[in-house]
Amino acid sequence: MKIELSDRLKSLPPYLFVEIDRAKKKARSQGRDIIDLGVGDPDIPTPKYIIDALHRSSLKAENHRYALDEGLHALKEEIAKWYKTRFGVRLDAKDEILPLIGSKEGIAHIPLAFVNVGDIVLVPEPCYPPYKSGTILAGGIPHVMPLKAENGFLPDLKVIQQDVLKKSKLLFINYPNNPTGATCEPDFFDDVIRIASRNNIIVCHDAAYTELSFDGYKAPSFLERNGAKDVGIEFHSFSKTFNMTGWRLGFACGNASILQGLAKVKSNMDSGVFTAIQWAGVEALKFVDKTLAGFRTIYEERRDILVEGLNKSGWKIDKPKATFYVWAPTLKGHTSVSFTNLFLDKADIVVTPGNGFGAAGEGYIRMALTVDKNRLKEAVERIKKVI
Repeated sequence: MKIELSDRLKSLPPYLFVEIDRAKKKARSQGRDIIDLGVGDPDIPTPKYIIDALHRSSLKAENHRYALDEGLHALKEEIAKWYKTRFGVRLDAKDEILPLIGSKEGIAHIPLAFVNVGDIVLVPEPCYPPYKSGTILAGGIPHVMPLKAENGFLPDLKVIQQDVLKKSKLLFINYPNNPTGATCEPDFFDDVIRIASRNNIIVCHDAAYTELSFDGYKAPSFLERNGAKDVGIEFHSFSKTFNMTGWRLGFACGNASILQGLAKVKSNMDSGVFTAIQWAGVEALKFVDKTLAGFRTIYEERRDILVEGLNKSGWKIDKPKATFYVWAPTLKGHTSVSFTNLFLDKADIVVTPGNGFGAAGEGYIRMALTVDKNRLKEAVERIKKVI
C-alpha cells in the first residue's frame, strides 16, 4: 500500500522547532554541553500557587468529565476582570471570551472558520509559523507583509494592493512581536482597524507577550482602540505569562461573531480545556501583578547580560522593550542558517535561524532568554571566541 500525504501537508514547510529539536538531541547525544537559546519555552517553573490550585481541582471528580467547549464561566469572568483592570477594556464574559487549548490552537484553527479555498490571508513575515500553516491547511493563500528594520518591524499597510485587500479574509498581527521583539504604538492599531473595516477583513492580534515587558513599558491591547471589537479578536496565552507552556491554556476575546465561528471549529475538532487547568487559570489571574513583577525582573536582567555582551562582541542591538527574545543580525557575511550552524558547531549554542520564520527573516537569528543568567554569561563568552 502506498501512503501519500495530502497536497496541503506537502505544501507545508518543515516545522521549525522540530528541526531545531532534532539537531539539539543529536548534539547532546554526543555528550556536548549545549546551551539552548532556540525555543521560547520558559525555564522558570510555574508558580506554586497555580500548581496547588490544579492539585485541589484535580481531586474533584466533577472536574474529570468532558469540559464544555465554551469554557469555564468562572475563568471567563476572571479574564474579563483582568482585561478591565489591565487594559480598560470591557468584555462580556459569556460571548466575548473563548478559552483555548493554548493560543496556538485558536490561531491555527481560525482560518478554518472564515477562509475558503483561494482566499487570501495577510501574514506578517518573519512570523510565528502557525499563521501561515493554519492558512495553508484551510486552503487559503498567505500574502506576506514583510517586517523590516527600517519600519520598526511593522508591516507597511499602505503598499498592500487593493485587489489583494478585496480577496483577503484575515489579517494577522503580533505585538509585542515574535521573533523580532518589536513593539508598536497604539496608533498602529488604528491604521489596522481602518484598513480592516474598509475591506471587511477580520483582524487576529496575537498578544501572547503583552505582559513580558521591561523598562516600565506597558504593551497596549488591540481591543483598547475604537472600532477594534467591530473587526477583530485578540489571542492571549497563559504559557508565556505564567510559565505554563505544557499546561495548554489560552483564550481569544473580542468580537462575539468571530468567536462563534472559532468555537464552531473547536466543537467539531476538539474538546474544552481540562476543567482543573481552567480553575488553575482562575487562580493565576488573581495574583497576576505580583507574579509578573518577579518574572520581568529575571528576564530584564537576562536581556541586559545577553545584549550588552553581544554588543561588546561587535553587534549593534537595541534592547527589546518586551518578549524574551533577542533578534540579532548575522555577521561576517553569514546567512541565517550558516550563522546558526556556526553557533552550534563551534560554540555548542542552539539559536533559531531567522529564515525559519519566513524568507523576510533571512539575515537574522533569534535567541531566547530562557536559560539562567550564568548560562547566558557562558554563552556570551563562547560567542566571543567564534565570531
